[in-house]
Amino acid sequence: MAELASMRYQQIMTRSSEKLMLRLKQGIWLYLLLLLFEGALRKWFLTPLATPLLIIRDPVALWLIVVCWQRKLFIPSYAFTLMTIIGVLGLIFAVTVGHGNPFVAIFGARILLIHFPMIFVIQSLFTRKDVIQIGKFMLVVSIPMMVLIALQFYSPQSAWVNRGVGGDEAGAGFSGAMGYFRPPGTFSFTNGTTLFFSLLGPYVLYFWLNPEGVKKWVLMGATMALLVAIPLSISRALLFQTLIGVMFCMFAGSSNPKFAGKLFGALFGLVVLIAILSQTSIVGGAIEVFLARFDNANESEGGVEGVFIDRFLGGLLGAFTTTSALPLWGYGIGMGTNVGSMLLTGGVTFLIAEGEWGRTIGELGPILGLGVVFIRIGMSINMGYLSFIRLRRTGDMLAWMLVSDCFLLLAQGQWGQPTALGFSVFVSGLVFASLRDDEVEETDEVQDEDTAHLPPREVVMRYKN
Repeated sequence: MAELASMRYQQIMTRSSEKLMLRLKQGIWLYLLLLLFEGALRKWFLTPLATPLLIIRDPVALWLIVVCWQRKLFIPSYAFTLMTIIGVLGLIFAVTVGHGNPFVAIFGARILLIHFPMIFVIQSLFTRKDVIQIGKFMLVVSIPMMVLIALQFYSPQSAWVNRGVGGDEAGAGFSGAMGYFRPPGTFSFTNGTTLFFSLLGPYVLYFWLNPEGVKKWVLMGATMALLVAIPLSISRALLFQTLIGVMFCMFAGSSNPKFAGKLFGALFGLVVLIAILSQTSIVGGAIEVFLARFDNANESEGGVEGVFIDRFLGGLLGAFTTTSALPLWGYGIGMGTNVGSMLLTGGVTFLIAEGEWGRTIGELGPILGLGVVFIRIGMSINMGYLSFIRLRRTGDMLAWMLVSDCFLLLAQGQWGQPTALGFSVFVSGLVFASLRDDEVEETDEVQDEDTAHLPPREVVMRYKN
């Protein structure tokens, strides 16, 4: 009877662990869905709740962090610990010696205490197989997203598809060129379109070289969506990011002979598809607008070199040169965000700096602010190195391709803006998760008497060791 009871207990514990892991993974998927469609809720469907919906992902992230912490599922990381300490200190200093507004301080601190840990939640719960599933989902979603931004591009700002946050009839588009506006897609602001298709790009290129399990028509549709989105978005950042992804793909393909033929075929197909799409009225007109925007911006920002330095370096060097004039503990965390400026002044303005590093150092001061900057740079370099080593040793290019989008996004992405913050932490988590083997998902099925009582992470470590 005792042995029977023991076996029954083990079965219950195994099923409980499986259900828990499933719920936690579903929580990550919910975080992604809210990231993609939070803007749609705020603009079209739940307009009276537009303000509280701005932080709709926060409870999901907080629940995931608490459960993972209780179950000891986190993979140890110095960055997690240091960023938590900085977040707590920043919250205290903001209220005591900074701007003094507790609501602004809490809004700013949640970036480091709630959303940043999501990188490690995804790393701990997802494996390479889950990252592939995210990619397949992105391929499917990109097709209707392309249709939506095309409608927004060619519709007046007063149209329903262009409604702003809270149902604002003035429109959610942002100034582009030739009287056309940059479409926001399902997002609250137009940067969401750029961020979405910037993540889609690495997946499209990866699946062209690794098409197993992907329907050809879906991959073709997603490829067309990416190419059409570049001119429709009127986003130079998306163009540059796509070119970076192509260069990463060419490097990965050239380093592995089995990809050489596929790489040539994929690039040839892209050139043909671009030529065909450029002759259509929808894409052709958008290309003309995009080129006009490109020329106008280059003239005002000092050419392509100026655009690159401003967009991708974001005045990072300038952030260091101004540290001597800042208070030791900064002006207060949260003050540099749009929500912080609204609560403090009643209007949206850059109270500290427009660039991410300048905002971070201005809010937290030279000591804590530079700490955040160095942590982000260190993590970017680390993920780049690990993905390169995996590419060289195993030929697996998944993490390498995702790094093409994530490297700069993690290092200096605009975390003060909720959509950019969400994409930054989510893609970073995907990179680290893609470095993990799929065997972790099957450990619950091989539990024995020695491991049935352990939480999932300890079971994993025991079997791996």
